[in-house]
Amino acid sequence: MKITRPSPSEHAPFAATYINAAANALDLLGTDQLWSLLAAQPTALMELLDAVDPALATYAYAPGKWTLGESLVHVSDTERVFAYRLMRIARGDMTPLPGFDQDAWVPESRTVARPLHDILTELQTVRAATLSLVKSLDEQAWGQVGVASGHPVSPRALAWMIAGHFAHHLDLTRDRYLTR
Repeated sequence: MKITRPSPSEHAPFAATYINAAANALDLLGTDQLWSLLAAQPTALMELLDAVDPALATYAYAPGKWTLGESLVHVSDTERVFAYRLMRIARGDMTPLPGFDQDAWVPESRTVARPLHDILTELQTVRAATLSLVKSLDEQAWGQVGVASGHPVSPRALAWMIAGHFAHHLDLTRDRYLTR
C-alpha cells in the first residue's frame, strides 16, 4: 500500500516537522513505503532499548525535561490522538476536532509508577491498532480532509505525522536519553 506524501494543503505548517522526519526515516530505511516505516518503528525502538537498565525510564536528560518513560507514554498518547483524528476524518466525520495539551497530560500519566517494559508493550499495542486502521482505508478515505486543532488535515497527513512523531522521539531517545 502506497501512502503518498501529503501536500502542504493537507496539514498545518507545524506538521511539516513530523512529515519531514518521516521522509528522513524512510530514506534511512531505504524505502518510500510509509507502511514499511510504520511497521518497522516499534521493533527499532525495542532493539534500541533492549539492553538498557529499566531504571532509565525515570531518567530525564535535563532539568524540566520529561523522563524517558514520560516521553514514550507521550508518543503513545499522541499516536492515539492522531489515529483517532485519522479515523474520524477517513470516515467522513467533518466535525472540527480540538487540540490537546501534551504538557498537561504527562503528569496525569503517572508514568513513574510504570515499568519500562509495560510502557514499551503499550507502544507496540497502540501501533498495532494504528496499522490495522491504516490498512483498512481505501483511496476515498485517504482523500478526505477535515479540521483538527484549527487546521485542515487529511488521513494521509496524519499517518505521516504518526510516523514522523515516532521518528522524532526515536532520535531523541537515542541522542538524549542513551548518551549520558
